Amino acid sequence: MSVNIVLDNVSLKFRIYKNPNPNLKETFVNLVTRKRHLDDVMEFYALKNINAEFNPGDRVGIIGLNGAGKSTLLKTIAGIYPPHQGVIKITGSVTPMIELGAGFDMELSGRKNIYLNGAILGFSKEAMRQREKEIIDFSELNEFIDLPVKYFSSGMFSRLAFSIAVISDPEILIVDEILAAGDAHFVHKATDRMRHLFKNSQIVLFVSHSLEQVEALCNRVLIMNKGEVVAEGDAAEMIRFYKETIAQ
Repeated sequence: MSVNIVLDNVSLKFRIYKNPNPNLKETFVNLVTRKRHLDDVMEFYALKNINAEFNPGDRVGIIGLNGAGKSTLLKTIAGIYPPHQGVIKITGSVTPMIELGAGFDMELSGRKNIYLNGAILGFSKEAMRQREKEIIDFSELNEFIDLPVKYFSSGMFSRLAFSIAVISDPEILIVDEILAAGDAHFVHKATDRMRHLFKNSQIVLFVSHSLEQVEALCNRVLIMNKGEVVAEGDAAEMIRFYKETIAQ
């Protein structure tokens, strides 16, 4: 089966409440009138009219300033945010590496969280049992793995979350800023593992503020600004354009 992602005129709106915690009087008035004042609510487009297609062999870097919509685009493709307008068509299985460790139970041990996160990723208990040693060895947390993760340092937490996330070779890989987890030694090892995943995945979408990583790992780049794709093309050419016109 050939994998494919098509975004057809995709838009996503977010709503901001200027007073998200009204006092008792304001709450009562809102209940009686059954409405909020229009000026208490602001809507904005986090994504606006996105049209794109990704095919096998695409290693796509998505770059832009903070707030440009990069991570929101990945979360929309991953199904975390449903678009308000347009259609996303995906052929193939998607493995999102976004906000690693978000599914951890802080009261459980590192070992139990391996199985918990494996279940979230769709793996059976037996499949995770076969991968348990590999995950622990890669994370280098052997002597700490039976401690509750609430006692882990941020580096230990990141290492375990990353080690769980990279246990399989996905068809479509979605990656958001995860190559800086842990110390220099682990970052080097994690980068090697990501290169393996990039090589073996059919489609990769990669958000990063590191233009060096994007240029090294990607063959195509989308530039986003204020929720829109403003340019796309060859990685080296787009990065040069971004430096000269946007990131000044």
